[in-house]
Amino acid sequence: MQAAAIPTGPTSERLKPEQARSLLKALSDPLRLRILETLANGERCVCDLTGELALSQSRLSFHLKVLREAGLLSDRQSGRWVYYRLKPDQLVALQEWLGSLVTHCQRPATGCND
Repeated sequence: MQAAAIPTGPTSERLKPEQARSLLKALSDPLRLRILETLANGERCVCDLTGELALSQSRLSFHLKVLREAGLLSDRQSGRWVYYRLKPDQLVALQEWLGSLVTHCQRPATGCND
């Protein structure tokens, strides 16, 4: 299987503040970060994730659902197994949103009308 191309340029859609909040909330849990780090190595089956992360299937499923609903993961079913992978476009969009904060926060203040 060929690796998916990771978008590196500007995305066609800018994140709206509510989308950024949703992504950041999904990323705020240490366990969900571990799941993302595991999936950074490529698509994985739920059965592999439960073993590697030492989680019950119900606990893992809850966190996968949060990440999927935030738009960070996609899934596909093959037989009785579900496979998950990261959605790089969402990570790039969040990166661009954070980059715009960096750019804008460096602007000097305008003078006050005394």
